[in-house]
Amino acid sequence: MKKKSLMKGNMREMSMLIALVIIIVLFTILTKGILLRPMNIANLINQNAYVVILACGMLLCILTGGNIDLSVGSTVALVGAFAGTFIITWGWNPYLSIVLCLLIGIGLGAWQGFWIAYVGIPPFICTLSGMLVFRGITLLILNGLTLAPFPAAYTQLSTGFIPDIAPDGITLFGTKLNLLCLLVGVAIAVAYVALQIKNNATRKKKGYETEPLPSLLIKTVIICAAVIAVFWKLAQHKGIPTVLIILGILLLVYNFITQKTVMGRHLYAIGGNKKAAELSGVKTKKMMFLAYTNMSFIAAIAGLVFAARLNSASPVAGQSFEMDAIASCFIGGASAYGGTGTIGGALIGALIMGTLNNGMSIMGISSNTQQVVKGLVLLIAVAIDVLGKKNFNWKSLLNLGKKA
Repeated sequence: MKKKSLMKGNMREMSMLIALVIIIVLFTILTKGILLRPMNIANLINQNAYVVILACGMLLCILTGGNIDLSVGSTVALVGAFAGTFIITWGWNPYLSIVLCLLIGIGLGAWQGFWIAYVGIPPFICTLSGMLVFRGITLLILNGLTLAPFPAAYTQLSTGFIPDIAPDGITLFGTKLNLLCLLVGVAIAVAYVALQIKNNATRKKKGYETEPLPSLLIKTVIICAAVIAVFWKLAQHKGIPTVLIILGILLLVYNFITQKTVMGRHLYAIGGNKKAAELSGVKTKKMMFLAYTNMSFIAAIAGLVFAARLNSASPVAGQSFEMDAIASCFIGGASAYGGTGTIGGALIGALIMGTLNNGMSIMGISSNTQQVVKGLVLLIAVAIDVLGKKNFNWKSLLNLGKKA
């Protein structure tokens, strides 16, 4: 039974990865190859960076019991408003302004975390209040107007590219390529394979159950092929986008936090069974406070990146961003009840959302229809999780329909 349960869990993890590949192939055909053009790959990364960033923070909130933060879109707008005021209106140093904006984000998170963790206000209500309050403050700061443009030193955060180590690049198969981009892509693929081998060996040594070899090989091949393909495409354009470095650092840090630290284990424990976690000595209030403080810190980073991409601070920035982040986590395998989910899964969910957005936009599908599609994808992903946990019997449903 244990082996069957483990196989089922691995198949759930693999299903979203396979779904992502199918969606990419489908939209590549429908857009006649435009989706995977080098320039569009870079645009896809730049346009959806905020979703990946927000998903990293949102996952930690969801782990605590399916809780969410509805205020992140407003936090993105508010931090962008502060950045615009500091840099454009007051002429402050961009790097000092970035630090101040991050501190403001931490302050906003601490404010919400206090009410949620120590006063006991439900996260949904508290963050709904934050969504309204922070959006109102944004409108007051900007007076309903848009501030632009930012200096180049700031916009490089989201629109810049890392210089190549070979000034003239290299030529392979008749195509001019960015050497640094190619080397980084190969290095990431090799590092991933080495990490998988090491983790598998460690689990065997400790007597833990290991992932079945076929599943592990398929996942490793898909991920490595995808990484090399993406960096090959980027190498044909301008190389590595600056924002991709930010994303890489955040993904590594938060994957380490969730998988290798006491804080991460405690967050999973709270989502699994809060009362049992408390009895085991987990400081649940502290963990909730940290989760929501961290969420606003992450939203501040997303706000800075998004303002840099727009090259402006807008009072309407960040609308519905919380929905994209929440959907990314749930589509990527996070449980609606908490206690389950990974940073890798959140990344896959964000990529699915980004590919759907970009693919449908290229095809000229209206934003209204896009909302319908994304809503249905989210519903299906959560339904699969909920029904899977209940060991739902589809045959009984069909029989019930026949009786009716």
